[in-house]
Amino acid sequence: MSRTLRNGALSLLILAPLPAAAQSATNLTALRGLAPVSFLAASPEGRAALDANLKVTGEIQSGAARQPLLLPLPEQRQLALRDAFITDGNAAELADGLGSTLGVHYQAKARYADTKTFTNVTPSVADLLGYTNNVAKSDSNAGKFFFANATTNGKAPVSDAASAILGERGGAADAFGKAYGRPAGSQGSNAYGNARPFQTLPQLFAHRGDDYFGRGSHSLDWLHGPNQNLTDSPSYPSGHTTYGYTEALILAILVPERYQQMIARAAEYGNNRIVLGAHYAMDVIGGRAVALHAVAHLLANDPAYVGQIRRNPAVDNEMSRSTNAAVALPDYRAALNAARADLSAFLRDGCGDTLAACAAADTGRFRDPAANEALYAATQTYGLPVVHSQNASEQADVGRVAPEAGNLLTAAFPTLSLDEANAILTQTQGPGGGFLDDGSAFGVYARLNLYAAAGKAAALAAKRRAPEAAR
Repeated sequence: MSRTLRNGALSLLILAPLPAAAQSATNLTALRGLAPVSFLAASPEGRAALDANLKVTGEIQSGAARQPLLLPLPEQRQLALRDAFITDGNAAELADGLGSTLGVHYQAKARYADTKTFTNVTPSVADLLGYTNNVAKSDSNAGKFFFANATTNGKAPVSDAASAILGERGGAADAFGKAYGRPAGSQGSNAYGNARPFQTLPQLFAHRGDDYFGRGSHSLDWLHGPNQNLTDSPSYPSGHTTYGYTEALILAILVPERYQQMIARAAEYGNNRIVLGAHYAMDVIGGRAVALHAVAHLLANDPAYVGQIRRNPAVDNEMSRSTNAAVALPDYRAALNAARADLSAFLRDGCGDTLAACAAADTGRFRDPAANEALYAATQTYGLPVVHSQNASEQADVGRVAPEAGNLLTAAFPTLSLDEANAILTQTQGPGGGFLDDGSAFGVYARLNLYAAAGKAAALAAKRRAPEAAR
């Protein structure tokens, strides 16, 4: 029924309780990278992008956009209901991107019995997912109230260093609420700022279906409650999208035979937040950039991201606290290698064949590469107009601006050098000049097209394996 409404165990992992702290150095980096959204109202180009953001979001939410989805729209809406529950403890909801063979084995072992009780495939995978999600989630959550009303939680002021991020360029909080006639505290808006699409769109398509647990549900249950109450939850950036890309990317790296399909699943997951009415296109782009940026720095063993005991700030309306514990990981690559060995063995045992053969045995919705590519392409920029015209026709040199980004490929395809990986990321990057592409290193991550890049990386890796196989 539908209607339209108006209006772990790994020795490298340390768990310890810590008090809540101000924004970390990595949080501040993410805030600077996400900050261009706060300057949009100050220029004609920015205001045009804000207008397009609402229009595109409304067209996707209503179904008028006719996106190249992997499922018929009614089925996609049903999946959006299931995706509303974040399985951050084990990536279970995302694991269908592994395909109809490997994904089934993964989800048979990794599942949620209820919102607090879940299992994992192996302790090493659980530890890797937990730490990675903690870091990315912390960076994403730091932006929620910061861009809504320049606070940490709606009330407490941010640090001087964070406040300076807006002050340096005259940025303003509540960009979406002000642009869409729903400023913070006004009728129909939320209390803090950056009201969500279900509060700003003139019409909202609502529908019934089953949630992740197979319970009868309604899309409004995940917007107004009781399943998740987002009424006073700021929109930007999308935490669900950050989670989706973070953990899908980890599975892609652990099972590189399914890298592209996992990236398509992440794109679908983020897009489903728009389908549900929870997020704007800009929220999704921002959440994706946060995830890719954080994972790249982790893979590079950047000291700011590894080897520290850190606690994720409280999450507004989160679904699971399983990745909120304070954690420290001295060597991220070592943890990744341990998880890959364990997951590979688990999947091979379950499948009874090589990973390559099992990965190729896919009859699910990710079996068509052209369809996967079309879906990802539709979500790269969502067709939003250029804001930073000076970068629109320029190809960013990823190796120069964000050299750690190449780790997103070399971690999965180790025969590539970092220089080769960054060259591929440069060649395949998406259109420039978007609202986050202001010339910063973080802005580069908004342009990365990991779907296309992974295809080229896999082809180069296979070419290098061919002579060895012939010997």
